[in-house]
Formats: sequence, C-alpha cells, structure tokens
Amino acid sequence: MKTKHLITIVLGGFLLLGSSFLIINQGAWSMLPPGLIGASLVYLGIKRNRTASLIFGHFTIAAGCFYVTWGVYLLPVSQPTFTGIVTRPLFWGLFSIFGGICANYHAFCKCLKEKT
Repeated sequence: MKTKHLITIVLGGFLLLGSSFLIINQGAWSMLPPGLIGASLVYLGIKRNRTASLIFGHFTIAAGCFYVTWGVYLLPVSQPTFTGIVTRPLFWGLFSIFGGICANYHAFCKCLKEKT
C-alpha cells in the first residue's frame, strides 16, 4: 500500500473516531456528517477510484455550503470554547468545502491517472 493512500485512510479513521467520540460523549449530532465523510475517506483510501473521488468531492462541497449556511444561522448562540467551535456546523462546513476542492484536484493527480 502506498503512503499517500495510507494517509487518506488514517485521516478518515481519525475523523470517524473523533466524530463518534463527540456524538457518544456529548450528544453532538452535528458531528454525524463529518463521521460519514471520514468513513468515505477510508473507502476512498482503499478503493483508489477517480470517479469516486470526483463524486465525493462534489458532494462534500455541496454539503459544506449547506453547513456554512446553517453555521452562520447559529452564530449568535455559539460558545467560544474549543468544543463549541469544533462541534458547530460552520467549522465543518468550511472544512468540507476545502476538503471537497482537495478531493476534486486529487482526482486528476498523477497517482490516480497512472492507475486508470
């Protein structure tokens, strides 16, 4: 297994485990979509498919736009603590938008072009 794909699997697993921990311990159900994104990253790290990366990137950008809008709506009730920031949809919306852009660029990366 190449190092690049191992990094994708590790990052996806970290996101999946972190969101699961916050859902179980704090009841932060807004962490469910990042957990699904983490599970998708683990799948993409194992599968290494260009079409799957493009679909994942576009879906993540669209979901990120939704979360940014939701997060802006929740700004008046936000708390300036680490947990208050990380469990809010605005943070994960921006994270998702930039991650989707990264996934779209990665679909045209040399490592995936050589495989297809």
